[in-house]
Amino acid sequence: MTSLPRSRARLDALEAQGRTIAFWWRDDDARAPSLALDRLLALQSEAAVPLALAVIPDGLDQALALGLHDLPVSVLLHGHAHANHAPPDEKRAEFGDHRPLEAMTAELIEGRDKLCAMFGARFLPVFVPPWNRIGADVRRQLTSLGLPVLSVYGPVRGDEPREINTHLDIMDWRAMAGLSLDVLDETLAAEIKRRSGEDGKAREPIGLLTHHLQHDEAAWAGLAALLALLAHHPAATWPSLDHLLSADTSGQAGPLPTVQEKA
Repeated sequence: MTSLPRSRARLDALEAQGRTIAFWWRDDDARAPSLALDRLLALQSEAAVPLALAVIPDGLDQALALGLHDLPVSVLLHGHAHANHAPPDEKRAEFGDHRPLEAMTAELIEGRDKLCAMFGARFLPVFVPPWNRIGADVRRQLTSLGLPVLSVYGPVRGDEPREINTHLDIMDWRAMAGLSLDVLDETLAAEIKRRSGEDGKAREPIGLLTHHLQHDEAAWAGLAALLALLAHHPAATWPSLDHLLSADTSGQAGPLPTVQEKA
């Protein structure tokens, strides 16, 4: 039986129409080299698609930069220490509206400068808040801090700052296990469908979200199945993240049109 049959069928339909759809991949919580990261990079190398690592600056190991040398990997700013500052009765957040704004902006500046110094042009000015949550006050400050792009989970809001989001998390966080192939297939097929209609809605690139340090074997199997389909299907394209970030020349914060007619 073919893996991810519903998603493959939707991609096949796009191919028959001479259309393509864009994908990008974000992996969170990188801080140091590890066997799990090696496994992730091996899958990326086999698939030959771009990868964006969301890197935690506090406690960052210089060896991470050395290990990424010459690899097609971008680096994004992932919080400060990945520490929860929300009260016990609220969902976890490091950059929610729970701390003085001055403290949070200082951490953002420190992290931005650290990643820029360590990774150079590999670092892209994208902020990924831990747990995909950010407070309204700090959100408004991102552009002025040299972080004009935000990446969380779900559809873009369409206001400032500009967003490039993820939509398919391969983990079931309640079970702390990878999603089944059937659930992954259902979710991916639904995302492709949302971008395949004629109403022009939900046309931002589909973002794949992984967390290499948390993967069990089900998660690794799901990721391998996704890459086996999406890295090679003629209807799936993988523009680099810097290309996606430079593609919008309108100055607007809304989603990028990524379901396109083939040339």
